[in-house]
Amino acid sequence: MVNSFSEIIEAYNKHLPKEKIVFPPIHFQISNAKNWMQHGLFHWLGDKAKWMNEYDQVADWLTDNNGRGLLCMGNCGRGKTLLCTKIIPPILLATDNRVLQSFTMQEVATHLDSLLTKRILCLDDVGTEADSVKYGERRQPFVELVDSAERNNGILVITTNLTAQEIATKYGERTLDRLKALTKLVHFKGESMRN
Repeated sequence: MVNSFSEIIEAYNKHLPKEKIVFPPIHFQISNAKNWMQHGLFHWLGDKAKWMNEYDQVADWLTDNNGRGLLCMGNCGRGKTLLCTKIIPPILLATDNRVLQSFTMQEVATHLDSLLTKRILCLDDVGTEADSVKYGERRQPFVELVDSAERNNGILVITTNLTAQEIATKYGERTLDRLKALTKLVHFKGESMRN
C-alpha cells in the first residue's frame, strides 16, 4: 500500500525513460538595450530613424526577458519586422552569444521539421502562411512551433498584423493561451511610417 502521493510519483518516475531531456529556460539580460536598439535603427534607417513608444517595451524585454519570448502585434509599418529580424538578432549575438534565426511564415512550411528542433526562433508575419501539406498530411506550422516552444522552454520572437481575436480564430484559443504564457506582448499602434 502506498502511503503518500509522493511515493506514487516516485514509483511512476521509475517507469519513465532515464534520458528525458529537460531544457532550462533561455534567459538573457542585456544592459543598455535601448542604446543598442537605437544604434540598430540608425544603422538601417539613417536620418529617418525614429524611436516609437512601443520600442521602450521591446527594450525592457531585451533588458530582462524573464525566460519568455516576444510577440509584436499590431499595425503595418511600425517597425516590427525591422526590430525582430534585423536589429534584435545581432544584439543577441553580440551581447549574449545567442543565435536568433529569422524566417518568414512563407518559409516555415518548407523547413518545419528542422525548425521544430530549434529553441530560439523569429517568426515574421504570422498569419500570412498557408497550412503545410506533405504527402497528404495537413499541418499547421505555427501551432506546431508554439507547442514545441512550450515543451522545450524555447523562445519565439513573433511579428504579426493579426489581433488576439484573429489569432484565436485562425489557430485556436489553445494556441493564443500558450502565446500569452510564452511571450511578452507588445502592441504596435499608430499610422504606418512607410513612405
